Amino acid sequence: MAEKIKIGVCVMEKKVFSAPMGQIFDRLQAFGEFEVIHFGDKVILEEPVERFQDHVCISIAYCYIVLCFFETGGLFDVQVSPSINSDMKYTNYICTWNIWPICDCLIAFYSSGYPLEKAEAYAALRKPFLVNELEPQHLLHDRRKVYERLEMFGIPVPRYALVIREVPNQELDYFIEEEDFVEVHGMRFWKPFVEKPVDADNHSIMIYYPSSAGGGMKELFRKVGNRSSDFHPDVRRVRREGSYIYEEFMPTGGTDVKVYTVGPEYAHAEARKSPVVDGVVMRNTDGKEVRYPVLLTPAEKEMAREVCIAFKQAVCGFDLLRSEGRSYVCDVNGWSFVKNSYKYYDDAACVLRKMLLDAKAPHLSSAIPPILPWKVNEPVQPTEGLTRQGSGINGTFGQSEELRCVIAVIRHGDRTPKQKVKLMVTEEKLLNLMLKYNGGRPRSETKLKSAVQLQDLLDATRMLVPCTRPDRESDSEAEDIEHAEKLRQVKAVLEEGGHFSGIYRKVQLKPLKWVKVTKSNGEVEERPVEALMVLKYGGVLTHAGRKQAEELGRYFRNKIYPGEGTGLLRLHSTYRHDLKIYSSDEGRVQMSAAAFAKGLLDLEGQLTPIQVSLVSKDSSMLDGLEDASTEMKEAKARLNAIITSTVKTADSNGSPDFPWMVDGAGLPPNASELLPKLVKLTKKVTEQVRLLARDENDKLTERSLYDVIPPYDQAKALGKTNIDVDRIAAGLPCGSEGFLLMYARWKKLERDLYNERKERFDITQIPDVYDSCKYDLLHNAHLSLDGLDELFEVAKALADGVIPNEYGINPKQRLKIGSKIARRLLGKLLIDLRNTREEAISVAELKNNQDHSLSMKTEREDSEAKLKHFHKNDELRKCNTMSDISSIDQDDDDDRETKYRLDPKYANVKTPDRHVRTRLYFTSESHIHSLMNVLRYCNLDESLQGEESLVCHNALERLCKTRELDYMSYIVLRMFENTEVALEDPKRYRIELTFSRGADLSPLKNNDSEGSSLRQEHTLPIMGPERLQEIGSYLTLERMEKMIRPFAMPAEDFPPSTPAGFSGYFSSKSMLERLVNLWPFHKQPHYAK
Repeated sequence: MAEKIKIGVCVMEKKVFSAPMGQIFDRLQAFGEFEVIHFGDKVILEEPVERFQDHVCISIAYCYIVLCFFETGGLFDVQVSPSINSDMKYTNYICTWNIWPICDCLIAFYSSGYPLEKAEAYAALRKPFLVNELEPQHLLHDRRKVYERLEMFGIPVPRYALVIREVPNQELDYFIEEEDFVEVHGMRFWKPFVEKPVDADNHSIMIYYPSSAGGGMKELFRKVGNRSSDFHPDVRRVRREGSYIYEEFMPTGGTDVKVYTVGPEYAHAEARKSPVVDGVVMRNTDGKEVRYPVLLTPAEKEMAREVCIAFKQAVCGFDLLRSEGRSYVCDVNGWSFVKNSYKYYDDAACVLRKMLLDAKAPHLSSAIPPILPWKVNEPVQPTEGLTRQGSGINGTFGQSEELRCVIAVIRHGDRTPKQKVKLMVTEEKLLNLMLKYNGGRPRSETKLKSAVQLQDLLDATRMLVPCTRPDRESDSEAEDIEHAEKLRQVKAVLEEGGHFSGIYRKVQLKPLKWVKVTKSNGEVEERPVEALMVLKYGGVLTHAGRKQAEELGRYFRNKIYPGEGTGLLRLHSTYRHDLKIYSSDEGRVQMSAAAFAKGLLDLEGQLTPIQVSLVSKDSSMLDGLEDASTEMKEAKARLNAIITSTVKTADSNGSPDFPWMVDGAGLPPNASELLPKLVKLTKKVTEQVRLLARDENDKLTERSLYDVIPPYDQAKALGKTNIDVDRIAAGLPCGSEGFLLMYARWKKLERDLYNERKERFDITQIPDVYDSCKYDLLHNAHLSLDGLDELFEVAKALADGVIPNEYGINPKQRLKIGSKIARRLLGKLLIDLRNTREEAISVAELKNNQDHSLSMKTEREDSEAKLKHFHKNDELRKCNTMSDISSIDQDDDDDRETKYRLDPKYANVKTPDRHVRTRLYFTSESHIHSLMNVLRYCNLDESLQGEESLVCHNALERLCKTRELDYMSYIVLRMFENTEVALEDPKRYRIELTFSRGADLSPLKNNDSEGSSLRQEHTLPIMGPERLQEIGSYLTLERMEKMIRPFAMPAEDFPPSTPAGFSGYFSSKSMLERLVNLWPFHKQPHYAK
């Protein structure tokens, strides 16, 4: 072409000379159609935009030289108009000086220190084609205006509200802050919520966490070294010095997505680890933050197009949140380029070229040449850490197997004993407190959980607890003494930890008696005069439980996923690992899940942000025994009859070859003889703890023991994995429990285990006695309680028989109870396996069709090349864009899980189609037992008679002897795909079943050096996995589904799956467009991904 199109780059030099800008400008100039003019900081910052004129009188002798200099422009853009005077000796020149260069197209965008108003004045004067409009860039500095513009164009944003202050700390009548929420104009935001400054240039963004998760705040900021956020456990109140946006926290699975547009028809997306997880920036060997390209759904592509149009920014970046099947835009950044992606540089240069040619030279063809005029040597792709394998625990099945799915159901870690205090209250202060928090309804119960509520209760209790204990030898006031002791226990529980945090204390007040009273105005009203107070506490995940969970996560990372330990981390970081973590509603279970995730993904920092970011609560699936309560009562009644009977019960159901078929299998034959011994030893331990509690009370009466030893802070302990050395050295119980509460725990066990008046044993207390023995033997061995070792052995012998039989006295009853408790969980496991299979089939079909697809596209490209030179390829571009959108059918997954999928066209990854689905379910003992009972006894159902059990005979024998599934016990299902077997062959997918008994109790029994070391750390090791199948056996997915389906919740009974408007990634048409499209860029123009 005769004259090149001038592209003015009116950008701060720091941005101009960045690697992405350089790569793209080099490619644009390589086309030979453009001249790039850099304005430079000096011109932008110091020189005026407007032209000015001057008169120059020059001797005619020098006219030619000066004229040549002026007409070539010299250092400035100059226009010269000569006029010769009358004597023909001098020439007057009128010179117009243009210090800012004149250009055809302008690239200008704001960055720190940039004079946006000057750039606007220049654009108004010269009227170049603007790649990014200048006036809308002012909006990007105000988060209010950004959200307003997004909403104006119908782009989804998180639910939010504005708090605007004219001066710092201004009190606003529309803003309310409570312990676990803020309310703005009547709109309530429960923690966790996000607090953003209205000023978009202020990057200090806060996330406030609920007290139920331990509280605290995480501050997000621009990367400093390898940090992008810090957690502050003691900060619980929001800022008040400025104006802020409050918005709902969107759980994204610990992943952020950044979208980059180049014009409205092209969008590239990259994902990274979210700073809300642990604040550690993942960097590569070059020090760059690790990000990987991910696929956008059709709805997200339309959002990218609308953002580009709404803000009139062709080159634009914005942040995308994917949460519960929907996508939201939470920030718009303006001009942004992808880093370290040659494929993206190629795309961006070609799209910009067409944009500029259409604006300034529409008569020229913007068709992409067959060979791009530059050559870039792509970096060598890294090798994979995850190897192809057949390394299942059940044997080797060949190198053609790929791990496709890991499902684990895991019990929580070591915890403190669960406790409950019941007492009748008639005190007016407590009854008034009940009315205060139940809306004044005299017959309604009240639940107190928040810090404010519990503080009110503590204040009232402190006033009611007597300063000194009454005479214990006075029988006439025994009930009053017991009542005072329970009030003192309530006070001690509420004072635990120094402040209220976590979800480990809750109080119920249930009115029992009422009277009618006449008010001063003559009205009659009811007033409660007696209520039942129930205080539940304990069950807290210990430092040992956190350590166990974290170590088990590391074990999974290194052993459950074949290949080196880095293989899983690389899969996860490259978005080929689809991870979802679920937990029940219990705090110990949630924190076990968070600690496990910390070890699995090699995270750092406190557990609260990890738990909120990565763990989803599902109490309906992982909590509750209500559905099987009747059957469990029957089992316990039958169990009680067997244990307390002095006559050995004959049972016709069992045989020597099948000992697990006997009613009450696992019970010691001398159970009835062990019960009196259990009671005697329990009394012995209780009396010792009573003396310790009395001594503690005497010391606390004289002066506060906590003057020397600070109270145990549960909030700060959430991330600890070490014992509290100071408390141990001071001779105090481990953790938060004082001697008073320790004594209350043992005294309650002693009282409930055996009723001396009725001479009756309560066998349901056996697991609790065993629980307390095990806890004190591990955590309080330094107290040297005499007889505790012997009590542990007796309690364990009885508990090993009682605990498994509480879930069914025989296999058929265990199957019935297990199927009721785990029905929803079993249904979800089948959904997980089915979705994995469908996803794998889609990928396999695409790979089979790859050669055919490539040949078809090659033929089409050849025909397109024969079109006339002036033919525009707009239709081709639109076709490519829309085919990627319209070809995607609605995903029919049965769960609303956020998905991230690696984009193979842009990924510097050797095997982009490798993908592993992981689903982790953290729950309690009841669900572990229930799931195991269904797996091993499912063949006893009438509909499956004649079928073999899913669990082999050898494993059934081991399970019968195992009995206890202790802390961190787990059941793992792994699904492998044999890629050399036909898609329709049932042996294409193999299921492997393993389990672990959890914590190894041998250190509590052994006195060797290893056992002594573990006892000093208060932590028991987790036992490795054991096979549930014979070596070499082959369990197909088809048979697994057949055996489990009768006990599982049907898929159609689950809540609606993916919300309307959200499309997945694995419908067969969409996959053809996405995963197979790996040929070089230059074969076809791609203006949309």
